[in-house]
Amino acid sequence: MTDSQHVLLSSPTKYNIEDSNIALLGSDLEKTVREHAGDKETAWEEAEKAPGTQIWRVEKFAVKIWPKERFGSFYDGDSYIVLHTYKKTHDTEQLSYNLHFWIGAESTQDEAGTAAYKAVELDDHLGGQPVQYREIQGFESPTFISYFHPFLCLRGGVSTGFHHVSSLPPDNTKRFYRIVSAGSRLLVREVPAEGTSLVPGDAYLLDMGVKLWQLNTKGSVGKERFKAAEFAQSLVNERRNTAPCEVQVFDEGGQGAWQFLSELGLDTMPSSATEEKPARPPTLYRLSDATGTATFDAVDPVARSSLASADAFLLDDAGSSTTPAIYVWIGAGATLNERRLAVQYAQAYLYREEQATRSHFAISIVKMNEGHETEAFLHALGE
Repeated sequence: MTDSQHVLLSSPTKYNIEDSNIALLGSDLEKTVREHAGDKETAWEEAEKAPGTQIWRVEKFAVKIWPKERFGSFYDGDSYIVLHTYKKTHDTEQLSYNLHFWIGAESTQDEAGTAAYKAVELDDHLGGQPVQYREIQGFESPTFISYFHPFLCLRGGVSTGFHHVSSLPPDNTKRFYRIVSAGSRLLVREVPAEGTSLVPGDAYLLDMGVKLWQLNTKGSVGKERFKAAEFAQSLVNERRNTAPCEVQVFDEGGQGAWQFLSELGLDTMPSSATEEKPARPPTLYRLSDATGTATFDAVDPVARSSLASADAFLLDDAGSSTTPAIYVWIGAGATLNERRLAVQYAQAYLYREEQATRSHFAISIVKMNEGHETEAFLHALGE
């Protein structure tokens, strides 16, 4: 084992989304991942075969198939690769691909870097055809969320152990879930069972084993309240034969709501401190690494006609009020580094933005090759 490998294995560091070097291509991490994978990554042997969704979890610089019975469950201490294979029309034989790497909030730098590197490797395996997405926990793209019914983001991971939502919490502990609706999708995010996790505007479920308490905050909509009740009932059904559960529903400001708040150490409901930011128009940049580092030159107009096959371009649509994202478009004549390092360059762009907020850093990065443009990208270009 080399000294650099020893450092990587013995000193795991939590991933920082503001790190500009997410992919770490050319680094000691890349060399370590290569050595673990050998000359050929056997995990990709079943990729691209037929329409469907496949998931791999990063485990010690390698990727392992995520079992189908856990599809839709992601753990905040892990990083994952998700490949969605589909046909754009019913009568075509050609397969299309969306390739995502998802980074949990408690994932290590090594895991996040390995996921980014292995996503590039799978992209190469598929001939550069996939549209590639970097997904950050809590800021997932609608495309990613659409694959799962429901989408569950739970606490834990490969290094700390993980549980299924249907399992009972250990004695004298609680599990706390924030429920959000995304269209017809159910999104459940496990958060610490403490007052700071309670945000006005959503519905919540406090899991105390045989007691399930639902809280509907004043700002929650009917769909979220229904989804929370649906989630609670699913736990009741799954525990029916082992630990019968009782569900109790509280409305903020209503009778008994103080009981729910007291379980989280609160006397009153916290006030909302979030403000909606006004939408801003997208900006387009020509991306180049001719100088050895990535540079971004503004291009006008922001339109498809401004794209050129010889170059790569970055479209900043982080100010969108509906689907904020950073897009990287790779022309057919772009350099090899621009192709392979596109997501890393986009991360560097976010890092250098003087006015960028943390939410700006956390939005999706979407990389596509010429001829494989997404509808959202074209819409941002005014089409």
